[in-house]
Amino acid sequence: MQTSTSPQISTSPEKAAFEARLRAIGTARYHDKHPFHQMLHGGACSMTQVRAWVINRYYYQSRIPMKDAALLSRCENPRLRRIWRSRIEDHDGGLAEGGGIRRWLRLAEAVGLDPDYVASARGVLPGIRFAVDAYVHFVREKTLLEAVASSLTELFAPAIHENRIAGLLKHYAFAGDAALSYFRQRLNEAPQDVAFGLAYVLDHADSLEKQDAAAAALTFKTDVLWSQLDTLHSAYVAPARIPPGGWDGREGVTGEVDDRPLQGAAE
Repeated sequence: MQTSTSPQISTSPEKAAFEARLRAIGTARYHDKHPFHQMLHGGACSMTQVRAWVINRYYYQSRIPMKDAALLSRCENPRLRRIWRSRIEDHDGGLAEGGGIRRWLRLAEAVGLDPDYVASARGVLPGIRFAVDAYVHFVREKTLLEAVASSLTELFAPAIHENRIAGLLKHYAFAGDAALSYFRQRLNEAPQDVAFGLAYVLDHADSLEKQDAAAAALTFKTDVLWSQLDTLHSAYVAPARIPPGGWDGREGVTGEVDDRPLQGAAE
């Protein structure tokens, strides 16, 4: 299922050309094309592989509000702070309803994992920790323009969320309202984030040097996303070599343990 990712908001030929450059990065490099996502959305993942994805992706989800807080901590523009802080609220939520992080833990529960185990971040693969921590460090240390530009992978997220919802509903018994609530809610939250982030980058990248820096930031973020899936695929698909400290397929499982050999594992 393909949908328009966001409205075209360019107001000049120069901005239109730069926006096209940014969108081309996503077309070529976004992680919707990774083999692991194709397995997941096509129903080819075992429950161990699904659970490994949920456990490891949680680490990324949990660091998104920390990344956004790092951006806000050095932002002197109150308007930007007011708008950007909604991202933290979207993920952390309030005391009663929670937010994106709590919705992700509902997915963990639905796939047969102890939410407390997932939230502990035990079993997260070292390569995923490295990639995600590098992203937080990038946003903390780079210019505000580069930090905002790195978020523009959101331009390409709605299509992958819709494909994921459809694929999980079609192929997996655990897929229900609670399990999929994170992805459904992001379809509602993301358009406002995308519109503001894209407008900010187009307005502030007012020289070729700044455009190059913004494009490099977006490329870096696609690398962060892609490398997470490479790490996951290597550990749980092929060659199915789980590094020290990686989830063993059993710890934290509350449902039925999937004892089938991992795809690619040596017999």
